[in-house]
Parts: sequence; structure tokens; C-alpha cells
Amino acid sequence: MLIDTAVIAAYLLGMIGLGWWGMRRARSKSDYLVAGRRLGPLMYAGTMAAVVLGGASTVGGIGLGYTYGISGAWLVVAIGVGILALHLFFAERISRLRVFTVSQMLDLRYGGDSRIVSALVMWGYTFVLTVPSTLAFSTIFSGLFELPRVVAIILGGSIVVLYSTMGGMWSVTMTDMAQFAIKTIGLLLILTPVAVWSAGGFSGMRESLDPSYFDPTAIGGQTILTYFVIYSLGLLIGQDIWQRVFTGRNDKVAKVGGIGAGVYCLIYGVCGAIIGTAGAVMFPNLANPDDAFTLMVEATLPVGVAGLVLAAALSAVMSTASGALIACSTVTSTDLWPRVRALFGAKRSAEDDHKEDEVAANRVFTLVLGVASICVALAVDDVVAALTLAYNILVGGLLVAILGGLVWRRGTRAGALASMSAGSLAVIVTMAITGLLANEPIYVGLGTALVVYVAVSLLTPPTDPAVLELWQRRLRGQDTGDETATGTDEDATSVASTDPTRDR
Repeated sequence: MLIDTAVIAAYLLGMIGLGWWGMRRARSKSDYLVAGRRLGPLMYAGTMAAVVLGGASTVGGIGLGYTYGISGAWLVVAIGVGILALHLFFAERISRLRVFTVSQMLDLRYGGDSRIVSALVMWGYTFVLTVPSTLAFSTIFSGLFELPRVVAIILGGSIVVLYSTMGGMWSVTMTDMAQFAIKTIGLLLILTPVAVWSAGGFSGMRESLDPSYFDPTAIGGQTILTYFVIYSLGLLIGQDIWQRVFTGRNDKVAKVGGIGAGVYCLIYGVCGAIIGTAGAVMFPNLANPDDAFTLMVEATLPVGVAGLVLAAALSAVMSTASGALIACSTVTSTDLWPRVRALFGAKRSAEDDHKEDEVAANRVFTLVLGVASICVALAVDDVVAALTLAYNILVGGLLVAILGGLVWRRGTRAGALASMSAGSLAVIVTMAITGLLANEPIYVGLGTALVVYVAVSLLTPPTDPAVLELWQRRLRGQDTGDETATGTDEDATSVASTDPTRDR
């Protein structure tokens, strides 16, 4: 246990060290929020896979495999399909927009100021997403070091907040790459084959378990469909995901790297289900299926290697937490804070904008939001309902307006605003009637948003041709825009040639 603890401690110190390295790289707003838009395909694929494969995909995915067998892979498979769909159909266009947030894309596409509704929903989604990841530290650290719940949450959350605050997206990118490597080695290359061998191989597993464990649909068709609706569609529009798209050096890098990340997620999901199925052979009748992961590690792996695999689970939680935190900070600084200043009559001159240290300002937002997420995690025991609410409103309220703007020229600002409001309201009302964890709200919200978007867009004047022309130029990569107006950045190219990481 002492050696395993030393391995995990070394991992945590390494994360802080990478955060310090990222701080030295974060010299501009573009560096801090989108890693200077300089990532190559390998780094892009690794960070994209790391941010979507969190504790739910790792510990939870293995737990689903323990309960349902091979069909427990559908949760992570749905995530992989969402990543593949995003990069096959939309990532190239999203990358060319040169914006920082999803809400800025809405302003660019529809004209005027359309972002306040979407920004509030996106802020709520990204902040809530940080809380369960922070809360998960209590389970991991309490099990590893026998720490009290409060100390475990503060320890794990503080490390994530520290390295995220120091270097922003550069720190998150470098820590995500380390986490991606650890997860690949620890879970895919070590634990999966060892678990199968320890359970008697696939033939032994078939002899020991009910045939339903090897039925791909045993988890239920309704559950599989819901996974795809919530997670696959949610990944198409989440700020934490789009912000990773913005880090690609160009649109080709985004597409190729994203496809690689999607395929990796599919493999990861299947491996997690296999590990869980092996756990059902070795440890039947567990009260909590999520315990299968740690039990399999302790029973099958030697000292030192076990520490590496436990660090892999820890890295899965940290990558999701840091990605959500930096996304929440970006929405706050880019979409919401300027509106708050304007509301209270704060006036800014061009000279003030030039003098402001935007990196320092973003660090403050990241630090404050990180501390707030730790406080919320300390105050609650279960955030599943809140997370479900955030995902349902995100997909039910925003999906149609965002994807509609990308694929339908006739969509209007009035249609987008009405769709976002009606879809979000429909989700909330349906959840109040059917319950927070029901499947119906997401379908009602999507249907309402689609009908309202199409109807209002057709009943209102088309979008100004000048707005659409700027939009089309941006989609073709012919207009990089002005950073102060649209959130694009021109300083990335000025330093890209001197950064040794841009070719990785």
C-alpha cells in the first residue's frame, strides 16, 4: 500500500508541475482559454478523449458492466458516437469560427445579442458538471488514504483548481495528456487483459454468468436510446467540448483528432464493460456495483501497478473536473461578466481594454468558480438530479437553435431565442410533472424547441444578408474577425511559430 500511495502522490505532484508549466505558456487570452489554438492531432485527440471520459465513464462504466455485462458499454459508446458525430459533421465549421464560446457563435450566426439565454444555461451546465467530479474525490481519496470526506474533497478539488487556475487551457491540456496516457496504460493495456485472465478467460466467464451478460441489449432499449439522446446530443453543443474544438491548430486537425478520440471512446467503453463483467465472476452480489473497480484492482494487480491503475481512475475524474471548470470560467468572463458591467453602467475605453490583463482576470474567475464548486460539493451528498436537470435543459433548450444555425440558413434570431426559451421551459415543466430523473422531459423539450424554432423563423423576416455573409465568410475561414467584438483571436498565429508544442 505504501508503494501504491507513493505512485499516486507522485502523480498528483506531477499534475501541479504541469500546471506550473502551463502558467509559463499562458501569455494571452487565447493561450489561457484555448491553448493558443495550436494543438496538433495527437494532443487534440488525447485531450478530447480525456475530457469526456470521466469518473462516470470509468468507475461507472465498469459498474454497469458488473450489473448488465457487455451491454453496460452503451453509456460510453453513446459518448463516443457523440464525439464522432461532432467531428464528422460540424467540427471543421466550428473550428473556423475562431470564437471562444458557444454563445458567441449564436451572436455571429443570428446577429444582435442572442447570447444571454444560452450563456446562462451553459454556465449552469458547466458549473454543475464540476460538482459531481469534485464530489467524486471523496470516494477515491477516502478509499486510498482513509481520509475524512471533507478533507478528501478539499484535497482533490484544490489540486484541480490550482493547476487549472495557473495555466488555464495550457495546464488542462498538458495534464489531460498525462491523464490520457495513464488511462490508456492502466485501464486498457493492463487491467482489461488481466481481469479477463483472472476471471477464467471469456469461456470461463460464459460458464459462470447468466447468458444475459453477453446480450448487447440486456440493459434495455429505452435506456440505450436515452443514453444517445442525452449524451450523444449533449456532446454536440457543450461548451466544455466546443472549447476543445477551438484548441485545434486548424479545422483538419480538429476533424482528424476528434475522429481518433471518438474511436478511442468506443474501445474504452467496451473495455470497461469487460472489466465489470469479469468483476461479476470474481465478486458476485456486491451491494454497490461501482466497488467492482477497486476490488478488481486490489485482487488482480501487483503493488505499484495497482497504484498506477488507481491513478488512472483519479485522472479520469480530474480531467472532467478541470475541463468543466475552465469552460465555466470562459462563459463567465466572455459572455456574462461584460453584461454585468454594462448593467451597472461600467464604461470602458479602448485604452482600458488594452491595459487590462485578461489572463489575470480569467485566473480570478477560474479560482473563484473552483472554490465555489468545492463548497457546493461539501454541502451536498448527491448531485445526480441537478446534473440531469442541467443536461436536459442544455439539450432540450439549446440543441435546436445551435445546430439549426449551422445547417438551416432560414433560421432567425427570433426563432433561436423563442426555441431556447420554449425548449428550456418545456423541460422544466415536464420534469416537475414526471420527476427529475424521468426520460420524458428531454423528448418534450426537443420537440417543443424544434417546432417553435421552425415556426417562428418562418414567421419572422430572414436574417440580415450582411450577417449571413459574414457568417459564411467565417465558415469558409476567410474572415478571422476582431477579437474584441466576436471573441476571436489574432495573436495565436503570431506566437505559433515559436512554440515547440505546435507540431505534436
